[in-house]
Amino acid sequence: MKRRTFLGGSILAGPLAEIAAGSAAHNKAGFAEADITPQVGMEMPGDYVKLFHRAFHDPCKVRAAVFGDGEHRVAIASVDALIVPRSVVIAARQRISDRCGIAGNAILISATHSHSSGPVGMVQPGEYDHSTELVKSLAYEKSSMADAAYLKHVESQIVDAVCRADSAAISAGFSFGVGREDKVAFNRRFVMKNGLEHTHPGKGNPDIVKAAGPTDPDVGVIGCRDGKGNLVGCIVNFCCHATTGPDGISANWIYYLEKTIRGMFGPETVVVFLQGFSGDVTQVDNLSRNANPEGALWAKFVGGRVGAEAVKVLLTSPVGNTVPVSALSDVLLIPRRRPSARRVADCMRIVRQDPGQAGMVDWLFAKEIVLLQALIEKQPDVEVEVQAVQVGPAVFLTAPGEMFCQFGLDLKAARTFPITFPVGLANGSVGYVPTEHALGPHGGGYETRLTSYSNLVPQAGSRIVAAALALARQLKPGPLPEHSQAPPFTSTPGDFGSRPWAYGNVPPELS
Repeated sequence: MKRRTFLGGSILAGPLAEIAAGSAAHNKAGFAEADITPQVGMEMPGDYVKLFHRAFHDPCKVRAAVFGDGEHRVAIASVDALIVPRSVVIAARQRISDRCGIAGNAILISATHSHSSGPVGMVQPGEYDHSTELVKSLAYEKSSMADAAYLKHVESQIVDAVCRADSAAISAGFSFGVGREDKVAFNRRFVMKNGLEHTHPGKGNPDIVKAAGPTDPDVGVIGCRDGKGNLVGCIVNFCCHATTGPDGISANWIYYLEKTIRGMFGPETVVVFLQGFSGDVTQVDNLSRNANPEGALWAKFVGGRVGAEAVKVLLTSPVGNTVPVSALSDVLLIPRRRPSARRVADCMRIVRQDPGQAGMVDWLFAKEIVLLQALIEKQPDVEVEVQAVQVGPAVFLTAPGEMFCQFGLDLKAARTFPITFPVGLANGSVGYVPTEHALGPHGGGYETRLTSYSNLVPQAGSRIVAAALALARQLKPGPLPEHSQAPPFTSTPGDFGSRPWAYGNVPPELS
């Protein structure tokens, strides 16, 4: 038996053979990564008070991919961070354009939203220098705050990773596919018996009526292979908060996503993870009575299952080499929601009290109203970039917020491309972007709280979705790769394929 015939021909058949021969040299892809692991003792972002890292679990990285079709190039950078501030995005894009010539609006920079990463937020250096001494004290001394030197390091590592990915670009074969993983992510908001919505109401709460929103089980994958069929890098898109809580500095469950894919394809494979629209989706199953796993085990569970599904997609998706790339972007100005003058005055009174006296939760969110009012005085409208980045038959549609999951499903339902990847926390951060219903009379929940982090008007999400779809409709999808077809059937016996197997055409032999 000829083993290569049994497998359906040489592994370099079809597009991969063309790549090896150099006939698809105009279709290129390059991948690279850079380290941004913070130091133990630095602030850990993701809360409204200061928290500090006390241990190390696994490295935080920038992972980057650059795609080219001979005429255009696009770059995609994924940052193991809670957010990527807009200022970092703008500065990194300019430096990348200066170094390797990729247009700024063709560079997508997104955060994985790891809550166990480095100090990139919430308050930015100098953000409240215009305000009173009380406000500056609340912002810089009492709130989670980015580290200026660390932000500059992240910026430089984004630039380095993208430019090295561009330099490493090779003629490549591309595969596209979507798998399904529906056991690790759950909507964390619930309709309660009182008619309002509650975030994380608690396991076994008898007042839960139903989930208040959907989940998105799609595992979107793009794979890039060299002329020998080796996977040099891939992009994975999935919708789930990175809040599993490993013990120490960590990329969170994305670390185990990477380990799972590298376990199959090799330790040099670069795995670029893009967070979906996961503003209301997390790994916590409030409807299960089972105890939540310990943090590292939880991270393994989520990352391992999503990674395993990505592996299945990579192993089964056909490879092609006709991959046009392009990018468009638009910048919207969206107003902030304004607290009433009376509420601001009440909150000013509360923040002047000791948190123990006022109650910690009331004090924290009073602080947030005071900080928000200071932001409105300086910047009543927020710059919101929406981007469409095309890689062949797939389009990445981005928003800089923690978009509710429904918005991602709306983008996919529009079917502007064969494959749509919603990418949240991209090219900046504007906090949670709930649906209009969630901000209506029967909504509510944590994500709808008015804070210095989350404060866009209720129509923001709909405006962002409409703008993203308008961009996508200006782009022309490339074709999805197809599997090579077997030759026409012939009755002449031979080995496998379109011939009857000579060994198998016999009746049962009993004697």
